[in-house]
Amino acid sequence: MIALISLACVLLFLIGSPVLLVIGLWSVGVSLVIDMPLSNFGVTLFEGLNAFALLAMPLFILTGDLINAAGIARKLTAFAHACLGWMRGGFGMATLGACGAFAAISGSNAATAATIGAIMYPQMKDDGYNKEFSAVTIAAGGTVGIIIPPSILFITYGFLTNLSINDLFTAGVVPGLLMIFGMMAVCFFMSWKHKWGTLISFSPARVVKTGCQAYLGFIAIFVIMYGISSGAFSPTESAAMCVGFCFFAGLLITRELSLRQLPEVLFNSGKMVGMVAPLVAVSMAMQQVLSALGIARVMNDVFGGMGYMGVLLCSMGIIFIAGMVLESVPVVTIFAPILAPVAAAAGINPIQFAMVVLVGTAIGFITPPFGLNLFVVSTVTDIPYNRLLKYVPHYLFALLAVWFSIAFIPSLSLFLL
Repeated sequence: MIALISLACVLLFLIGSPVLLVIGLWSVGVSLVIDMPLSNFGVTLFEGLNAFALLAMPLFILTGDLINAAGIARKLTAFAHACLGWMRGGFGMATLGACGAFAAISGSNAATAATIGAIMYPQMKDDGYNKEFSAVTIAAGGTVGIIIPPSILFITYGFLTNLSINDLFTAGVVPGLLMIFGMMAVCFFMSWKHKWGTLISFSPARVVKTGCQAYLGFIAIFVIMYGISSGAFSPTESAAMCVGFCFFAGLLITRELSLRQLPEVLFNSGKMVGMVAPLVAVSMAMQQVLSALGIARVMNDVFGGMGYMGVLLCSMGIIFIAGMVLESVPVVTIFAPILAPVAAAAGINPIQFAMVVLVGTAIGFITPPFGLNLFVVSTVTDIPYNRLLKYVPHYLFALLAVWFSIAFIPSLSLFLL
């Protein structure tokens, strides 16, 4: 019966049923088969979200929408262009740098790709870059949205695996920077090869001027990073402070945010939370069912004899394949609670393994056939999805190189802790 229920849920997924519905139906069906009280399911759904740490998730999503509405994101991109525009491919590299800066405030890959795409794509096109390459550059840059802290997915992972969110945020800094530098190298090479982009002279005065204009973004980043790393406040408190800062900055300083816009901003954030939070809740119920089935024991029996390297490589393979067909939250909510205990038993540091899982999940954002960021930029730029695939392998290769470096060199994730 469990096999039949699982097969039915797989078929539902293949015909396009929402992942939330598939996981929920599987959890309820298997609960009935093994005589678990359905009252447990309702209680678990409630308790799965009844956690102070998860308050940071909607707050960081709202932060991303506020910095876009307040015009802070646009000033950060201008600063990045002033710093890098003098090199071949400089505007493309500035786009990737702007993705990193936006990610350091918003914590969302889709928000990063959509916001930076709306700002930078018209300028990259006017600057002589290939349209498809410009769009793929933005999509690839959006992958750091869930790696550079703060990260919505880090909060989810830490909650599901009982790891310190502060430690995860700290560990994500170096992997996020490596991803940006790796993609910048690809952008430089491709732009040099095809002679894309118009060079601007390097002007310290322009750098200083745009840097001063982007000071609100730097303050927001400082509030988050210093507050969390120093222990002055928790990630949830950090998110609340950043929301307050961005709201008043947009309302009183840049004056690009008005009270009339606020309902729309809140509604957009609410839609994103409405997609993520229910998945976290049903994943907790699914974990309870998997625990009753003894899946942890089965996984240990399957992977236990493989050793450190075998467990690491098998886990990476599972995450990569799952990322090809699933969005990031389902990948983490389904596989992190299953794989993390097996990795810990094999001697892999839990924080390092978290970086391996999360960077691998981020790579899925530009990995066909799903590639969420590719769909996002396709919508923003009006370029058909299929036309974007030509330039995906270049960035995919760079991100895979970074991923394997993080997997096999633990200090890249751990030395800041």
